[in-house]
Amino acid sequence: MSLATHDDVGQAPVPAAPPARRHAARKRRRSMGDRLMLWLPLTLFLLFTLVPLYWMVLFAFRPPGSTALVPWPITLENFRRVWEGSGFGVYFRNSIAVAVASLVVSTVIGMLGGYALARLTFRGKNVFLVIMLCTQFIPGAMMLIPLFQIFNGLYLTNSLWSLIIADTVFHLPLSLVLMAGFIRNVPVTLEESAQVDGCGRIRAFCAVVLPLLKPGIVAVGSFAFISAWNNFLFAIMFISSQDRFTVPVGLSYLLGEFGSDFGALAAGGLIAVAPVVVLFAYVQRFLIQGLSAGAVKG
Repeated sequence: MSLATHDDVGQAPVPAAPPARRHAARKRRRSMGDRLMLWLPLTLFLLFTLVPLYWMVLFAFRPPGSTALVPWPITLENFRRVWEGSGFGVYFRNSIAVAVASLVVSTVIGMLGGYALARLTFRGKNVFLVIMLCTQFIPGAMMLIPLFQIFNGLYLTNSLWSLIIADTVFHLPLSLVLMAGFIRNVPVTLEESAQVDGCGRIRAFCAVVLPLLKPGIVAVGSFAFISAWNNFLFAIMFISSQDRFTVPVGLSYLLGEFGSDFGALAAGGLIAVAPVVVLFAYVQRFLIQGLSAGAVKG
């Protein structure tokens, strides 16, 4: 049995913190650490993304010769100069034509091919899928010379049709795989019920399956549009006339050998970004729904 000392007798015992309070303190510290680990990378990513965007907006709307860090007074002179003086209006129309045509062709072929992959059974189906997916690992630069020789033999060089065909072919495997996943999520019993009522396969597809593929069509079409809109390599290789340039090629020609008009270059960059931003702002809810639906099966 231990004997208490004089100091121990005169000193009152210190009550220990309740377990619930200690647990709450640890939880607060852990929560602060989790928030720091979440917000610090997000802040750095936003700075990395938004600072160049603000710099482009600054140069586009700032008067020529100004060094202010705020675009005031705002001027549209750079946009007028790049749209009229540099022929950017023609480049914009060419890019719209190529992107829309690639969107339509990729989506239509993707729906038909995706339906065959999802609903039909045929010999070599899995081998075809593997080969088609393997083509996505081939860089476009490796196919420039063969494609140029093919288009030259077909008299399609220096034509927008060469860009439409090349963009569609390179985007088609992704369109087929995504569409096959979307169609697999549509119950086959719906088509069977329509066929019992007298519909053929094509009519059942158009009346039953097609209305349910709206998110998938938006997702596939958006990717096809953006891929064709941003493509620079094929445009610089297959097009030689300035009146057939697309927006990426037109932007590259704004960079001079001994100097560059950064105001016009920034204005052209904003013009190039605008259609993609407007497209995503309009279809974002369909795009997220379509991607989540197409990634579940297939």
